[in-house]
Amino acid sequence: MRLHPAGRPVVTRFLAIGILLLLVPALMDSLLWLRPLGGVSLAGGLFLCWFYRDPERAFSGGDQAIVAGADGKVIQVIQREHIPELGGPGTQVSIFMSPLNVHVNRAAMAGRVAQVVYRPGEYLMAFHEKSSELNEANLLVLEDAHGRRTAQRQIAGFLARRVVCLVKEGEELERGQRYGIIKLGSRMDHFLPASVAVKVQVGNVLRAGESLLGEWT
Repeated sequence: MRLHPAGRPVVTRFLAIGILLLLVPALMDSLLWLRPLGGVSLAGGLFLCWFYRDPERAFSGGDQAIVAGADGKVIQVIQREHIPELGGPGTQVSIFMSPLNVHVNRAAMAGRVAQVVYRPGEYLMAFHEKSSELNEANLLVLEDAHGRRTAQRQIAGFLARRVVCLVKEGEELERGQRYGIIKLGSRMDHFLPASVAVKVQVGNVLRAGESLLGEWT
């Protein structure tokens, strides 16, 4: 199983400490009390190993397709009169990622990274409406060869305490390419211009890099 690079150090530490705490009591009976701690550390390491899983994904749709940037359930599809990052009206599609979802984030379309903006903030529950405005977040704006733009915002939740974005302005991304991760429960907002026909509705369960989010018209 592939692990996301952001998770490898912490997974290694938990597993190493767990193994050590289980082996030492086998050599010294006076330290048998360490065994439960070793079991807890191993269990934590195995959970984190599963949490940081990074499966391969593929999308077989056409060139006009835009894919989901995160795994999870669609909790909002909102028409916006003006989306600053896109310079006009459009649609906001919000996906809630529970701790059980894959948390690796992917580019919704192929294009150049036109903007990356990090925002410190609070840690409201990710499904809270105000989390989009107040929580720690990182905005990624993509622009394709035709000058068309989409944006997606990684948002930290109550459990998530770190948003990781691994790309910089000027880089080129392929549709579905990995670009970051949010640690533990979190949310992603997609911002699509009015020229995109949205193909999802509230309640849909999506997979990053694999599920159709919308299509250019």
